[in-house]
Amino acid sequence: MNWHRIRVVCTTDLRQLWQSKDFWVPMLLLGSIFFLFVPLLLLSTINSVGEGATAQRLAQQLDVLPAATQAQIDENLPAGSPPQSRVIYALAVFLLAPIAVVVPLTISAAVGAATIVGERERGTGEFLAHSPASTREIYLGKLIASFIPGYLTTIGGFAIYSVLVNAFLAPRAGRLVFPTGPWWLLILWVLPAFLLLALSLILRISARVRSTAAAQQAAGLVSFPLIILGYTQSTGALFGTNVVQITFVLGGVAWVVAALSLASGMRSVRRSDLLGVANNR
Repeated sequence: MNWHRIRVVCTTDLRQLWQSKDFWVPMLLLGSIFFLFVPLLLLSTINSVGEGATAQRLAQQLDVLPAATQAQIDENLPAGSPPQSRVIYALAVFLLAPIAVVVPLTISAAVGAATIVGERERGTGEFLAHSPASTREIYLGKLIASFIPGYLTTIGGFAIYSVLVNAFLAPRAGRLVFPTGPWWLLILWVLPAFLLLALSLILRISARVRSTAAAQQAAGLVSFPLIILGYTQSTGALFGTNVVQITFVLGGVAWVVAALSLASGMRSVRRSDLLGVANNR
């Protein structure tokens, strides 16, 4: 395995992606909508309610939450905090967690879907097929090039989201209250495994289909179950206990499955896939 050749494949793809403004500009807007504009609208709306009857009714809805979840809210917000602060905390920390899964999977899936079939459509597949890089090195280079845009968008979006949440809650709590432990695990442990698992399958699909459109449709079918799983996990954080342990185990399982899928994926891609011959098999 030659890491220099892997890096060349990766940087070439990233350079082409950077030059395609018609791709990364919409993806940047997508990240801004999920990490900034939607949370800002929701949190601002709740914050503007004030401390009247409406705020009290919103806060009463939190009484249905498990005692452990309410205790976490009370632990992070001082006694006597306005009722809308409790609602903002529950919404920001628990209910908006799926954005950390939806955005990177959407972006990386879009990049990965076109990474091999796109070579054939651009007429560069033959050049890559006859390059010194092995099929494993090509596969890994393109996988890394697909992983980086989605994960970097998440890191940047997560930082912006953290500033936004703390702008609403830190003045009332007297300290930074976000990110929490489960969020750190989701971003640093679970999400990378989800991305690698999805991309390991999407790249194999991209090598088999005849067009980028077909690859993107199939990529949506691959990423959708992972988005649902991420949403289920975050919802379980709201209604369950031992959240950190569950998140850690979920990430561990995802890493194992991703490693197996990557190993299988590296063996499945052939040079004929870059030439389009594989589509006749």
